[in-house]
Order: sequence, then structure tokens, then C-alpha cells
Amino acid sequence: MDEKWIQKAIPKSHKGAFRKELGVPEGKKIPEKKLKKAEHSNNPKTRKRAILAETLKGMHPKKKKQMSYVSEKRIAAYAKKKK
Repeated sequence: MDEKWIQKAIPKSHKGAFRKELGVPEGKKIPEKKLKKAEHSNNPKTRKRAILAETLKGMHPKKKKQMSYVSEKRIAAYAKKKK
């Protein structure tokens, strides 16, 4: 299966249409409040776009937490405390 299959589902001509409709500048995130309001819009196209945006928001891969660097001395001190 193609790794970026969902990108083909939205035509390039429609890219950014929902953002423009909500009046959110390009490069900024759509505020949660505006997204929720759009989900209950009377305009069916706006409603569908809002629901799609909510769905796609959940498809981002989760970021892994980076392990912070812990020095050897700290590990040794912790081990002594445990004993």
C-alpha cells in the first residue's frame, strides 16, 4: 500500500480551501474552537471539510519522547540510594 495514500484523496485544487473559508492564514494551525464551530455549520461542504480535518488530525504519527541525557554519575548516585 502506498505510504501517502491520503494525500491523493484531496485534489491539489482544493488544498487550503477549508483554511481560506475559515479565514485562517496559511502556515497557522486552525484553532480548535473554529474547527468545532465549523463541524456544526449549516453549509454541508464546510461541515464535511471540518469532519475530514478532524479525522486527518488524528492520523499524524505520534512523536517519540526523546530520552534526556543522564550522566554516569547520576546513575551511580541513584543506584547507591536504592541500596
